Amino acid sequence: MLFVIIFIATFCSGFLFTWWAAAIIAFVATFYAGRTATQSFWSGFFGVALVWGIHALLKSVPNDHILAGRVAQMVHLPGWIYLLIITMLIGGILGGMSALSGLLVKRAFTHV
Repeated sequence: MLFVIIFIATFCSGFLFTWWAAAIIAFVATFYAGRTATQSFWSGFFGVALVWGIHALLKSVPNDHILAGRVAQMVHLPGWIYLLIITMLIGGILGGMSALSGLLVKRAFTHV
């Protein structure tokens, strides 16, 4: 359930807000619905990673990956798909750490 909340909220906000809105969404969603550290981290990781991958593809497919290919060459990657994978990993780490932080803040306030 937490994965679905993070995924849908991050996907919708990706069209309106900046990249760091995903961190706030993962934090708040886990603060309210998080149960365990493992569940929180992986829900945030996969929720944000998939959204960032989908958004990158939505931007890259219409121009036939020309810009993504040039950026990949600029950072010495063999192709645009590697740039997509790195983008998803960065987004996943952002989401996972934000979600885990939300759970830890929740535990800090509830165990006082």
